[in-house]
This record gives sequence, structure tokens and C-alpha cells, in this order.
Amino acid sequence: MVLFSLVATHADIDLETVAQLSSGASEIATSALSGSPAVTGAVVLATCNRYEIYGEAPNADDVEAARAALVSEISGLSGLNEQLVSRAFSTRTGPEVSQHLFAVSSGLDSAVVGEREIAGQVRRALINAQHEGTASAGLVRLFQAASKTAKDVGAQTALGSRGLSIVSVALDLATDLSENPDWSGKKVVLFGTGAYAGATMALLRERGCTDISVFSSSGRAEAFVATRGGTALDAETLSPAVAAADVMIGCSGSDTRVEAGELAQVRAGSRQPLVAIDLALTHDFDPEVGQLDGVELLTLESVRLAAPQEQAESLSQASDIVSGAARAFEQERESRSVDSAIVALRRHTMNVLDAEMERVRARHGCTAAAEEVEFALRRMVKQLLHVPTVRARQLAANGQQDDYVSALETLYGITVEQPAAASQAECPVDHAVTDQRGTATA
Repeated sequence: MVLFSLVATHADIDLETVAQLSSGASEIATSALSGSPAVTGAVVLATCNRYEIYGEAPNADDVEAARAALVSEISGLSGLNEQLVSRAFSTRTGPEVSQHLFAVSSGLDSAVVGEREIAGQVRRALINAQHEGTASAGLVRLFQAASKTAKDVGAQTALGSRGLSIVSVALDLATDLSENPDWSGKKVVLFGTGAYAGATMALLRERGCTDISVFSSSGRAEAFVATRGGTALDAETLSPAVAAADVMIGCSGSDTRVEAGELAQVRAGSRQPLVAIDLALTHDFDPEVGQLDGVELLTLESVRLAAPQEQAESLSQASDIVSGAARAFEQERESRSVDSAIVALRRHTMNVLDAEMERVRARHGCTAAAEEVEFALRRMVKQLLHVPTVRARQLAANGQQDDYVSALETLYGITVEQPAAASQAECPVDHAVTDQRGTATA
């Protein structure tokens, strides 16, 4: 089995294109697995500034076919031309897959370096894939290792102590733009009820904000505020709340958005300034909102430009942790790849031993002498298998596992069959674990 990834991020293409590519992201893994035998597993990581698909293929020769199948599915779901979709994604294979995902999970590839929200989004991506039955055993191990690496970076470097996030930087900017920096007296309208909205609510509470109203076009505001506090809004109460708001924050990424003309009408009688923070990839607020009198618009690009530069030492430490974890993961994966070969060699050798012992028992019966012969032969076989087993691990660690498999086939005529991808029931993660799903998250 071979891991690969398709990556489209803010670092390479504009956020509008990322948003368009992400249309139908929740369906891509299931449709790709059902539509192509080259894709044996898939996990989708779609956030406010990246769209990444991690996949598993039967072998290296199938990666290109798997990529083509995914590009075709994304084109169909997003409505974008296949050539445009293909150009938007860079493809990673081998050690580059783990190196990149571990860096992403640790916040090293974010608009705000060291931001903490992405680690939770990586965890949720795996959980969603497990619920949908698209997470292969290899991808489960990859994402579990990525989450562990993120924890290590947070615990062992200053990046974790800063507590940075997309939302926290956005709220800092809003504070700077406000006449009164005290959040305890501000009225906030929050659009969205996903995991990203939950993180925003928590940070607003930390800053002393108590007057928070929540709107969801999907009607989930009541359930959201029931566990987090705040006031649920509906279509009738939304306009008065926006008219009185000091801050409105969009992180829903829904198909409906606040248009500039509508906001101008709603705010016609308002005298206090409004800070609009649009953190949704597909924009909850019309970009023209920022041209209205008395309205300041903050976007993901604003956050990126305002993000503080982390100290070089902290970044270096985090990068070393990520690189070390990626190397360890690849070594373990390569070691696992020869397990089938080791099992095949042991099975072949033991079958020869069992056949020989059948002849001994046929000639001498189940006597003490026969038992001594069997004991001696099994001990000898164990010793003979020790060196080939150790060499298999060593070769795998150096990426030469294919040489070992070829040697078995040449010397003994042993055909090594790779195990099939683990089923959902065999997955080592407890599927009973649940997590709230977000929509447009960082």
C-alpha cells in the first residue's frame, strides 16, 4: 500500500480557488473509493485556507490513476475544469506525505504560524473519514501520528505557549480597530454553529464578552447556544441584532451571505461603528461590506498579514520535532511492509519442518527419540530464521524491502502477498469517539 496526498493551500493559490475546489468536499472520499479501484482509502482535510486529500493506493503504479480519479471527482463536484483542478493540486508521495501533514497539524504551515485550531481539524478529518468508512489502516496510523506530533510540538516548544489561532489574531485586530477595547460591553453576532464557531465563542468568553447572539441558516442555533450560552437568532430576529451589533463574525461558510446592500439598510439607523470579521473560506460577508461607512472588514488575508512572526528558535525546535516524527513514522511503515515477507518465510520454513516431522513419526512413531528430534529441529529453525528476520527489518529501515521480497521469490519461490486494507471493524481507533463537525474551519 502506498500513501499519497493532493494539496491545494493558500501558499500556492488564492483563497477563492481553494473555496471553489472545496465544494462537495464532504462527498469526495466516498465517491472516489466507490468509483476507482486505485483509491483504497481517503481522508479529506478542508479548512479555511487549504483543501487536502490524503489517499492510499494498492501500489506506486496506481498513484497516478488514483490522482486522476480524485481530480475527476473534484471537477464534477466543484464545476471546475479538470485541467484547472489538476494544476491547483500538488501531489506528494513517500516521506513527503507524512512530513507535510505533521507540519500542517503542528501549525507550521498555517497563515498564523503555530495556530492551535488546525490540530483539532486534523483529528476531526480522521473521525469523519472513519464514520464514512473511507479511512484505511495506513491513513489511520498517519493521522494518529500527526496528532501526536502536534501535541509534542505544543508541549515542547514556545509555539504551544503562545496559544495563537486564526480567531485570536482576528479578535486582536478587532480590538485595535475598536474605540473601546473592552469586550465585556460589546454586542457580537456570530454566524455559524460548527467547530470553528465553537472555538470563536470560547475565545469571546475568555475576553469577557457576554452578549453573543448566534445565527445559523441551517437552524442549529438553538442547539448550539443550549450548550455554550448566548442567544439563538432566526430570520426575524437577525436584522435587529445586526443593527445593534458592535462586531459580527462569520465562520459558517454557508451558501447564504450578508450582502453589502442588505447590511446598509439594516444599519441605516445605527450610529456605532461595526467590525465585520469574515473567517469563512467561501465568505459569509460580501467583500463590498468593507466599503460601507462605519464598517471595518477583516478577512483571512487581513489575519495573515497581521500574524506575528514567531521566534526563529521556536520554529527550529518545532521543525526538528516534525522531521524526527516523520522519519520515525516512515521507518515504522517500511518495517511493517516486510511483515508479510517475514510471515511468508516463517510459514514456508515451518511447513518444511512439519513435513519432515511427519516422515520421522511415520518411521519411528511418537517416541521420545522423535520428540527429541522435533525439539532440536525447531530450535535450529528458530536460530536460522533469526538473521533473515533482523535483515528484513534493517533493509526496510533503509527503504530496501523490495529487495528482500525479491530475494525470497528468487531463492525459495515464495510469493509474498500483501494484506488487504483493514476493514472498518479492524480499525485501531474507537469509532464511538465523536466530535462536532465544523464547516468552514481554519
